[in-house]
Amino acid sequence: MNFQEFQKSLTDNEPSGNFSPLIVALWHDGRGDWKSSHNIVQDIETKEAAWVHAYLHRKEGDDANARYWYARAGKKFPKFDLKQEWREIVDELLNQ
Repeated sequence: MNFQEFQKSLTDNEPSGNFSPLIVALWHDGRGDWKSSHNIVQDIETKEAAWVHAYLHRKEGDDANARYWYARAGKKFPKFDLKQEWREIVDELLNQ
């Protein structure tokens, strides 16, 4: 699945396909369901999950918490907008 197909799937009632939990978390976030997304990602202990977790806290406006998670992910706090970061994360995870 590519980014455009993933983005189109946001109109579905549930995630389609065999998505990883992190992609499912981003799917929920893409539909405006921050809480479901956070509930999924908070229990996964990988650098990729830390990146999604950081993005979610940045989106929430909790920059201090976001910085902690970016550090765990080995990433710098982004200087670009949330929409661009969401796409970057989705693209990277879809291409793994």
